[in-house]
Amino acid sequence: MPDAGAEPLDSVLRTLRLERLGEDEYRGVSLPQMNQRIYGGQVLAQSIVAAADTLADDGDGPRALHSVHGYFLRPGKLDLPITFAVERLHDGRSFSTRRTHALQQGRPILSLISSYQEDQPGRDHADAAPEAPDPESLTSAIDLFNAVDHPVAKFMSSIAAFDIRHVGDPVYLQPPGERADTQMLWMRARTPLPAELTDLQHRALLAYACDQVMLEPVLRRHGLSWRTRGMSVASLDHSMWWHRPLRVDEWLLFVQHSPSAQGGRGLGTAEVFDRAGAHVATIAQEGMVRVPEDAEPAAAAAAADVRPDEEWKRPSLR
Repeated sequence: MPDAGAEPLDSVLRTLRLERLGEDEYRGVSLPQMNQRIYGGQVLAQSIVAAADTLADDGDGPRALHSVHGYFLRPGKLDLPITFAVERLHDGRSFSTRRTHALQQGRPILSLISSYQEDQPGRDHADAAPEAPDPESLTSAIDLFNAVDHPVAKFMSSIAAFDIRHVGDPVYLQPPGERADTQMLWMRARTPLPAELTDLQHRALLAYACDQVMLEPVLRRHGLSWRTRGMSVASLDHSMWWHRPLRVDEWLLFVQHSPSAQGGRGLGTAEVFDRAGAHVATIAQEGMVRVPEDAEPAAAAAAADVRPDEEWKRPSLR
């Protein structure tokens, strides 16, 4: 197992402190992962931070991040730095748009477009949050992993920067008791965050955190778990819309759904609400979800022949 290092949330915040190489170019490092691939949420959050740093201050305050649309293109290598090249696509009276390429060895591993808007008045409506048990009444994923006597489980609990609590059975260790294309869970940062963190940083941290759960409704619908033998999972593309201010060190309710899966790809969506019921964000992600029995017989046999430690999956750059 890789070395988990320092306190997990501090480690995440350090990865978001990018080194500036030039006017629109930055460099970042990666957190350890057991599959030796960069975690997709990390490079997504870093790309958001790089793009936002190129926004000019026009005297009206910072423009808030309101949407991103990105494609994960190649596996990211943990032992190489990531260069973030930002292109200034548009700066209008209300909106600014940026394109960010996350590069390793000159090749893009993620391509992301992000948009920012000045704080402005307008019509207001939102979906209502559904009824859900209080997070304090639910079991933490950290406690679940701590109870498993396995080095991978211990590593996962040690690097978990966010406390995740499912409403119903989680799909970490075994398939769900009942198949469904929906799920709900609560999530918040594992420890309190510095008071001086900006709204942009909280929004970037939500992008970091959500990648690990977006495909779970796909798994739940098909009776799979993160330990399904021979399963291959990777994030393909990712879209997010931030509707209202949020703090990731306060409980956020994810109301998730998978409307479709086909051809080795599955789509997951999430509406995110704060504890007061405000609709703060909407997320959609399509990912690759492949299991051996869907392949040709020979390929299925090869995919199923994996070491026990390789049964533990989390979404990452493919």
